[in-house]
Amino acid sequence: MRLLHELAKIHARFDDPNLVSRAGLVPVMALAQRAGLADLVEEHVRIGRRCGVNAPVKVPCLVAGMIGGADSIDDMDLLRHGAMPALFGGVRAPSTLGSFLRSFTWGNVLQLEQVSRLVLAELARRTPLLPGKDTLAFLDIDSMQKRVYGRKKQGAAFGHTKIQGKSLLVRGLNALAAAITTPLAAPVVAATRLRGGNAASARGAARFAAEAVTTARAAGCSGTLVAWADSAFYSVAFTSAVRRAGAFFSVTVRMDPKVKAAIAAISETTWTPIRYPRAIWDDQLRCWVSGAEVAETEYTAFTSKKGQALTARLIVRRVKDLNREAAQGQDELFCVWRYHAVFTDSPFQTIQAEEHHRDHAVVEQVFADWTDGPVAHLPSGSFPANAAWLACAAMAHNLLRAAGSLASLAYARGRGATLRRDLINVAARIARHGRGEITLHLPERWHREQDWMNLFEAATGPPSARAA
Repeated sequence: MRLLHELAKIHARFDDPNLVSRAGLVPVMALAQRAGLADLVEEHVRIGRRCGVNAPVKVPCLVAGMIGGADSIDDMDLLRHGAMPALFGGVRAPSTLGSFLRSFTWGNVLQLEQVSRLVLAELARRTPLLPGKDTLAFLDIDSMQKRVYGRKKQGAAFGHTKIQGKSLLVRGLNALAAAITTPLAAPVVAATRLRGGNAASARGAARFAAEAVTTARAAGCSGTLVAWADSAFYSVAFTSAVRRAGAFFSVTVRMDPKVKAAIAAISETTWTPIRYPRAIWDDQLRCWVSGAEVAETEYTAFTSKKGQALTARLIVRRVKDLNREAAQGQDELFCVWRYHAVFTDSPFQTIQAEEHHRDHAVVEQVFADWTDGPVAHLPSGSFPANAAWLACAAMAHNLLRAAGSLASLAYARGRGATLRRDLINVAARIARHGRGEITLHLPERWHREQDWMNLFEAATGPPSARAA
């Protein structure tokens, strides 16, 4: 590929008032409008401070900017270029949006999180966002330590996180998230909660899990619902809250002496060999593992909590430890195993339940999309402002996922960066016609033309054309 003209004959000017660089915001914000985003904000969010006025206008601005690729308050200026004022009303300056975020109190953040949950339920009703949700759905709950640098950042503290398999102390804020997924769907965000950087993973997780289960049911997950969590959430409060909310739990177990004794009591004849369809990377062995053995036993947990003991299934997967001296001719005298245990009341068979839990890190896909998008930074020094930013990021993620599900099956599971590149960040020229009509003229032979038009027609067409 080469230029066809001499460099001296190529000129550039930013002077066309009829161009927009993110035409994909038109169908996505039409989808947000039909899901009632502004109306829900007006109904539920009540900000008492002076800069908190016009929340039904400013919250959609923040969400639209994040969908377009903004990861800081200054980046919200991307909404004010070219012909954007001809397509969207109520666009606010970044400084106005920053002042608006700083006007939030913690109570206002909880109101905005409620709006996020209601918008998700409406998107799930209007789009094929969660195929198969009426049969089987999963709820994955985990936290992310988001590094921050500002000295005056409220709530910033040192907390544990894993980077390339190593546990490190990182100064930041802790974001707790719950993601809903199905075997056929990419994850969407059911709930968010920003916490101080030194918060333990399980702090407030029981109530948070109950809210997430309620959100999943409101989003149409009427069939079997299993809540996944890692060992940081292994507690009587978390498992009981999930069970009371009407879901099953599947939680990784810490290998304490009682659990080790229960595993040791499992008969050798009950272990069933399994073969992974795709090999998985083992951080401890530093190699790919393609086989293991699985067994289960009944287990009563939390017996030290008076009156709160819980009996369920203990499903154990064991992997043969690597003989590192085999190459020097030192054969093993007996097999050495490493064990991974799951405490669950899942209704599935042993091998199936273990396989489901092994896939439980889907919320990490949300964290990856956030880190590559709106949560690359937590932009404010105010803790409630950053919590509100996180809630808006959840709405942006879900709207982008809904847009992908309307575009094509491939985009229904695409990464956030892919959706922004192919569906959102598409240049267009607007042409005005009589009676207020506007036509978007997009690039000829755009490689995703059909997918973009699928999204546009589904989001802006007659209501009867919407997916149920």
